[in-house]
Amino acid sequence: MKWLIASDIHGSAFYCRRLLEAYARENADKMLLLGDILYHGPRNDLPKDYQPKEVIAMLNPLAAEILCVRGNCDGEVDQMVLDFPIMAEYALLADDKTMIFATHGHHFHAKQLPPLQPGDILLHGHTHVPVCMPCGEHDAFSLLNPGSVSIPKEASPHSYMTFENHVFQWKTLSGEVYRTWKIGDAYPL
Repeated sequence: MKWLIASDIHGSAFYCRRLLEAYARENADKMLLLGDILYHGPRNDLPKDYQPKEVIAMLNPLAAEILCVRGNCDGEVDQMVLDFPIMAEYALLADDKTMIFATHGHHFHAKQLPPLQPGDILLHGHTHVPVCMPCGEHDAFSLLNPGSVSIPKEASPHSYMTFENHVFQWKTLSGEVYRTWKIGDAYPL
């Protein structure tokens, strides 16, 4: 199964459209959204083409293909207009013996770890910065972040990730691969 993983759309119709173009181009089976879908948040400037209603109209037809966790900017009012569940604090994905704990990142992150076993992966958004690095005591876990679809930070690109056959790839919205990591391999620079 191929997953497209994205975070932090923040109501940008322009970047949501580009994300959905990437989803079609990738021919992914499912999309995992790591929260902050409709609202831009009080600390962010408005993203390009801020139109939450248009984002709703683009995502709802894909409801059966979307798995989503709640971001700090997502609320019950957002759930009222979206046709897929968004209020879960986390989702668990399994890849053979590796558990992937997917969350937004405002509650669980490198300094506040969820219950993980050595070798497990903490996957989150929230920081708007792509990451692939070890974390936890003795670097027992992996921390992955796809960056942000609409409001990237620290000079990172507008990006998403794919996950298929134990391999994560970080890509720009145009599809350019800029980082690859296979579960069990050394971390890329």
